Amino acid sequence: MAIDFAHSERDTLGVEWEFALVDRTTRDLVNAAGQVFEVYRNRYGDNPRLHKELLRNSVELTSGVCRTTDEAIADLRGLVDQVRPVAHEVGADLYCAGTHPFAEWSQQQLTPGHRYEELMSRTQWWGRQMLIWGVHVHVGVRREHAVPIVSALLNQYPHLLALSASSPAWAGHDTGYASNRAMMFQQLPTAGLPFQFDAWAEFEAYAGDLLTTGVIEDVTEIRWDVRPAPHLGTVEVRISDGVSTYDEMRALVALTHCLVADLGDRLDAGESLPTMPPWHVQENKWRAARYGLDAWIILDSDSRERLLLDDLADLLERLAPVARRLGCADDLALVEEIPRRGASYQRQRRVAGASGGDWVAVVDSVVNELS
Repeated sequence: MAIDFAHSERDTLGVEWEFALVDRTTRDLVNAAGQVFEVYRNRYGDNPRLHKELLRNSVELTSGVCRTTDEAIADLRGLVDQVRPVAHEVGADLYCAGTHPFAEWSQQQLTPGHRYEELMSRTQWWGRQMLIWGVHVHVGVRREHAVPIVSALLNQYPHLLALSASSPAWAGHDTGYASNRAMMFQQLPTAGLPFQFDAWAEFEAYAGDLLTTGVIEDVTEIRWDVRPAPHLGTVEVRISDGVSTYDEMRALVALTHCLVADLGDRLDAGESLPTMPPWHVQENKWRAARYGLDAWIILDSDSRERLLLDDLADLLERLAPVARRLGCADDLALVEEIPRRGASYQRQRRVAGASGGDWVAVVDSVVNELS
């Protein structure tokens, strides 16, 4: 089947930021999205950049089509400044981490709509577990670049996951993982790591098979961690856990933007992009989800290994000229602050340790980081 790929100017940028709604007193999840949308609409009118999500405990805020990280973050900050007071009016706070540390899935309500109802009907127990939130970054690419960029980005999968990891707890227990969200989400059909195709026609054939066999009803239901987004003309990077601070958002958006732009530049120069065997990619995902910034990662098909943080330092140095071209050099520099301060999973564990395992205190700390 032929899949149209929308025209998108190269290296344009868009960001989606998923938030949970938590009760301002109990800190449990609250199914208040409908009320938030109603109050917001009455005050500001309809806003196409404010979206419903699978469950009524969540809202998604999106930027417009931007050229720089700074522009995208300004868009998102403006929307947060509108939505957060509205949430307060209905007794909720905005919370962004990969998971909620103690909420019960059985208490969460589904957002009405055929697509969500069909997903839940099909996925059953695993679908009901999806109390997860993330950040998605779109970067404009040419159609012929989309598939090779998706495959090559998997080399930096562990870097993005470890830096953003913010989901160490589940159902009142520390899971031992930095990102339990990454492990949870891959249980859904068509979710998880992408197949490493070489050409757009292979992706079209794959999507056609899924549509023919009823696995999906629409190409957007291919839920890979990194995927082409044909309707927008972008590569969409969905690796990151939920992010709770503006500085970390700046860092991760800039890093993602630079990675995709760099790969596009290399394709323009006639390079063949480096890829790794799928078994190494899968192992790297697991290592980053389990060990976060302490992971040792596999670098290439020769099975060479290196500490993630050491490899990250070299990656940032290599991307510095790209960051200058994209106007995000200061934002990219913030990546180095994440290990110094501690990634979110580490900060959450520190709060839990200092409070005697009080997960309410952990939710408080995450909410208060959005300032």
